[in-house]
Amino acid sequence: MENEIWTEKYRPKKLDEMVGHAKVVERLKEFVKKGSLPHCLFAGPAGVGKTTAALCLAHEFFGTNWKSNFLELNASDERGIDTIRTKVKEFARTKPINGDFKIIYLDEADALTKDAQQALRRIMESYSDTCRFILACNYSSKIIDPIQSRCAIFRFSKITDDEIKKRLEFITSKEKIKIDKNGIDAILDVCEGDMRRAINILQASAMKKKVDSKTVYEIVGFAEPERVKKMIALAINGKFKEARELLLDLMYKEGLSGEGILKQMHKEIMRMNLEDKHKLQMIRSLSEYEFRITEGANEQIQAEAFLAELGIIKK
Repeated sequence: MENEIWTEKYRPKKLDEMVGHAKVVERLKEFVKKGSLPHCLFAGPAGVGKTTAALCLAHEFFGTNWKSNFLELNASDERGIDTIRTKVKEFARTKPINGDFKIIYLDEADALTKDAQQALRRIMESYSDTCRFILACNYSSKIIDPIQSRCAIFRFSKITDDEIKKRLEFITSKEKIKIDKNGIDAILDVCEGDMRRAINILQASAMKKKVDSKTVYEIVGFAEPERVKKMIALAINGKFKEARELLLDLMYKEGLSGEGILKQMHKEIMRMNLEDKHKLQMIRSLSEYEFRITEGANEQIQAEAFLAELGIIKK
C-alpha cells in the first residue's frame, strides 16, 4: 500500500534477514534450531532491532500461528502491577496453539515499577512450562537482579553506518527513489545508529522528487552542519556579531530551538580541528548552558552567552 509505514513494510520476518548484530543473531538461531527458548533480556538503545528480533523469533517458532502465541506489551504505557497480574498472567496461563510455549514480549521493561517487576518474577517462575518472556530495555541495570538471573542477556549495539547505508539503498531501489550521496550521508549523520529513525527520515524525505542533504535537514528540523560550523568558527575568532546573526537566522527563520542548536554545536565542536584542552573547556561550558535551558532559562540568551564564551576560551 502507498501509505504503508516503511519501518513495518521492510521489517525482517526471519533472523537471516536482520541487519547487524551477527553474534546475537547466531545465538538466537541456535535456540530456534534446538526448538527451545529461555527467558531473554534484550538491552540496547532505541531503533537497533530488539523488537524485530523478538518478532523474528515468533515467526521462526510458530510460523502462521505466531499471532496467537505472541503477546506484545509496551511497559512504559502499562507499567503497573495490575497490568502484570491481568494481561500478562491471563495470556501466560493459557496453553499455546500448535507449539510448546508462548512468547510474551515486554518492550521498555525498564519502565516497570519495582512492584510490577516482583510480580513479573513470580509469573515467570509459575508459568515457565507454557510461556517464555522476552524483556526489552534501554538499560539492563534498571531490571531487578532476580529477573536478570532468570534471563539470557543479549546486548544490542547501535547499527553501523555501513549497515544502515546498505538498508537505505535497498529500500530506495525498491521504492524507486532518487537520493544522492549527500542525502544518505545526512540521514546517517542525524540517525546516529538508529535504523528505525533512518528509515522514517527516508520515507518523510521521499515526498520530494529528489532526496538531498538540504531536504533531510529540513525534514528533521536540523541546521545544515556547515552553517553551525561557520557560526562556531566566527565566535571562536571573536566575530560575535556575525555569529549571533547566524544564530538568530537559525532560531527565527529556520524555526530551530536553542537547545537543538546547542546539541548540534556539541557534535561539530568534537569534529573540528581544535586542541583537546579547548574542546574540553567548550564542552564543559556548553553543558552548563544546555542545563540552564532545560531548567527553563531563555534559549536565545543562553545560546548567545555560549557563543560569547567561545571567543574567550580560545584566547
